Amino acid sequence: MQFTRTDLEGVWLIECSPIADERGSFARTFCFDEMERHGLESRYVQHSLSRSRQKHTLRGLHFQSEPHGEGKLVSCLAGAIWDVAVDLRPQSKNYLRWTAAELSAENMHQLYIPKGFAHGFLSLTEDAAVGYLISTRYEPAASRGVRYDDPKIGITWPAEPAAISEKDRSWPAL
Repeated sequence: MQFTRTDLEGVWLIECSPIADERGSFARTFCFDEMERHGLESRYVQHSLSRSRQKHTLRGLHFQSEPHGEGKLVSCLAGAIWDVAVDLRPQSKNYLRWTAAELSAENMHQLYIPKGFAHGFLSLTEDAAVGYLISTRYEPAASRGVRYDDPKIGITWPAEPAAISEKDRSWPAL
């Protein structure tokens, strides 16, 4: 596994190093020791899966309010997504900045998103499946979000959303 810092403190791109042979390939996608060595969350209490049937489905931007903030390790298990993390930590020098990475079943990249960030993604293919390791149990009363097109954040999405839930469309601007 190769760990690369992104331009936002705390967000990491993690690249798996598959070993391939005539049968296919094998790759380690999580290692407690390596996560700890990089100062990243290494204890996850929930694993979630989302599926997006339609290309350019937008999900997000989601987070949980404190004390239920959650760290996430996001991977794309089928298809491809454009994954976004937005720094919502008011004390951060990167407050309201965002970063993004293309995650796909083919490239096997993962995005580590720490507590204090909103998360969202746009599917780049039909039938995209996304797996999330999540550090905190889901707490419905702490569920929050911000608009994907909030001008204060200014995310440049690679395409207009073709599908978005009413809930995600209704999140307030900052």
